[in-house]
Amino acid sequence: MSLSLQVLLLLVVIIAASKLAGSLSHRIGQPAVFGELLVGLILGPTVLGILDWPVFANHHETLAEIVKILAELGVLFLMFLAGLETDLAQMRRVGLAAMGAGVGGVVLPFVGGAYTAHLFGIGWVESIFIGTILTATSVSISAQTLMELGQIHGKEGSTILGAAVIDDVLGILLVSVVVAFTAAGGAATADGIGLLVLRMVLYFAGAIGLGALFLGRLTRWVEDRISASEAVLALAIVVVLLYSWLAEVGGSVATITGAYIAGLLYARTEFGHTIAEKIQSMAYSFFVPIFFISIGLEANARMLGGSPLFAGLIVAVAILSKAVGAAGGAWAARFQPLEALRVGVGMISRGEVGLIVAGIGLSTGVIDRDIFSVMAIMVLVTTMVTPPLLRASFRLETTAALEEMAED
Repeated sequence: MSLSLQVLLLLVVIIAASKLAGSLSHRIGQPAVFGELLVGLILGPTVLGILDWPVFANHHETLAEIVKILAELGVLFLMFLAGLETDLAQMRRVGLAAMGAGVGGVVLPFVGGAYTAHLFGIGWVESIFIGTILTATSVSISAQTLMELGQIHGKEGSTILGAAVIDDVLGILLVSVVVAFTAAGGAATADGIGLLVLRMVLYFAGAIGLGALFLGRLTRWVEDRISASEAVLALAIVVVLLYSWLAEVGGSVATITGAYIAGLLYARTEFGHTIAEKIQSMAYSFFVPIFFISIGLEANARMLGGSPLFAGLIVAVAILSKAVGAAGGAWAARFQPLEALRVGVGMISRGEVGLIVAGIGLSTGVIDRDIFSVMAIMVLVTTMVTPPLLRASFRLETTAALEEMAED
């Protein structure tokens, strides 16, 4: 069977399985994303190993790469939609809490991950990088769950999304410093780190400043002057992809940060609502299901070998340190305990960002394949537990209110 026919068949399986699993997840009271992540794990090498089936085996690596590329597009569109749905006024009001949650969500996982790894006899360089991987946050899963719950405009949703941007900047700085020290034998320079910070500042200033000034005008010009079908939607897609590309290449931050900024900027224009409706149809019917399934395809629990105890402890530290660190930062900014808890839970997922950071460590030789497998499982577990925990945290207030009404 040709590669193109294999791609078609694989996409049939992925999209159909994703939507069926999402529907079943809703029926048991969980967000659709939970079922989609779970079926990805089942289709992946941990259970069924779909890419190793005879019908796909002769193009295994190429198919995996195609799925990965489509998944990356999926997460970009998902974060663009999250930006479009974000209440900017609310985000400004929770700026201090977002900063506290972002910083707390980096410091505690870094320290906890590094010390946990060192307790198992792993050298300090590798242990520090493991701690660095644990600092990663991907709120794409939380954003999807918040949108399903109708909470993305709220106080906690705005804080989670704002904290994720801060977390991304701090995490990338940390990764860059650790890799630089390792590559240079501990001789990373202040000039190199300063240049990295300068690139980030220039990217954020340019992307936000130019976008705020010209994006609405450019979109209006395209609507008035370009007669091609769906020209405004095409422009929005171009902006998302360009901002995402520039984020990593120019600003040294994650591509999803660029997509999120593009969404924030479009939300300020008169075209935000129209673009959101059209992007949703395209993203949720095709790209986003592939992204959710791809998380499971990346992880293989069978590769853990003799390290289940280490893997289990790393997973526990990853969940608790991120939740406690982010919640503590929000609580210090005068959030109520339940509000702070929701922020902490919403920051747990490592998603594709955790896999990217772990992949950097593997490619540069900082960590070996066994450690990478443990990190992949950690990413999968933290990603899967976030939707049900986040839903449960929002149910707590409803349950308490119902109990008070019953007492009255």
